[in-house]
Amino acid sequence: MKHSIYKPQILNDINRDNIAGGLMTGMLGIIGPPVMVIEAANAGMISHEQTITWFYGVHIFGALLGLIMSLYYRMPIVGAHSITGVAFLVTVTPYFTFEELVGSYIITALIVILFGVSGIFKKVMSWIPREIIAAMLAGIISSYVFGIIPAAIEMPAIGLTTILVFFIFRKWDLIIPPMLAGVFTAVIMYFVLNHFDFSAIGTTPVAPTFTVPEFSISAIISITLPLTLLILSNDATPAIGALESNGYKVPVNNILTASGIASLGATIFGGQSANVGGMMTTIASDHASGEKSKRYISSVISSVVMIIFAVFAWALVPLMFDLPASLMAILTGFVLIGVFSSTLKRSFSNPKYTMSVIFAFIISASGITYFYISAPIWALLIGTIIAKFIED
Repeated sequence: MKHSIYKPQILNDINRDNIAGGLMTGMLGIIGPPVMVIEAANAGMISHEQTITWFYGVHIFGALLGLIMSLYYRMPIVGAHSITGVAFLVTVTPYFTFEELVGSYIITALIVILFGVSGIFKKVMSWIPREIIAAMLAGIISSYVFGIIPAAIEMPAIGLTTILVFFIFRKWDLIIPPMLAGVFTAVIMYFVLNHFDFSAIGTTPVAPTFTVPEFSISAIISITLPLTLLILSNDATPAIGALESNGYKVPVNNILTASGIASLGATIFGGQSANVGGMMTTIASDHASGEKSKRYISSVISSVVMIIFAVFAWALVPLMFDLPASLMAILTGFVLIGVFSSTLKRSFSNPKYTMSVIFAFIISASGITYFYISAPIWALLIGTIIAKFIED
């Protein structure tokens, strides 16, 4: 049901759980992607100013997408940019100019809009059992959650303390949710034990700059097609699947169309996309984010976190480069551990789909790419075939 976005009950809908969900979602959005964006920028010899502008585009337009959609639909729809998409860009930025990259991003956004307007994507999603979608989500998340243990071994004082605090808060149901308590503990412990040098903070603000696109056939073939598939398979599919698995009546076509429009906005500043976020929407829509009708607040809070990060990206991005990979792995793992638990539980909720769920999970967790098609799509395809033609 749609509501006016100006209802006064918004303030009454804020609670401990959706605040925690929003903070964790926002943290996920600002922990991993910046490192990969910088890596892609360095690989393509993109200037510092263009790189910071890139952050402005993807985070501000992603945040606006989440803010508007979540308030309008009262649904935890989180806007972000494709993490796997920017990871892919690391491999191609050395071969194209920044202007050619932007041109290919524009075509990508238009294709996403076309998928939304045509309704093709919604028809495909309606045919896939929810248990298979949940297994695919669990597979995507698994590598991040499994990373907690080796990271904790590398940083035992921080890792073991974080795990202990997590279980203490879980056992006694204290005021702060256990995942958020774990994340805060890891951050505080790191700064206390390492006497972190804050001199790495940037000191010179960077104004957003507009990039005039160039349209190259080779760039469109090499970048647009893979990037579109990554956005649809690794972001739109998990996000919509998570919302549907949690009982929401999802406006699939409108979400895709809005993602394409927001992405067009991001391209003005050199951003590759600003679409519905797969993992971030999964966190915000999970039961850990509180009462179903109030989980949209998580998306609102997440959007605010990302806008703040974007505005101060010129100062914060240099600082984040001094944080060790093990700490980032611990933070990401604890942000996702609750979602991993709930998606596994949902995956095996129907005994009839046991084998199809297992295959969907292991294929998704494998991270394979075959014929330029990523693991989540193979997981959905093979899992659905087994469910429909063998187990039904």
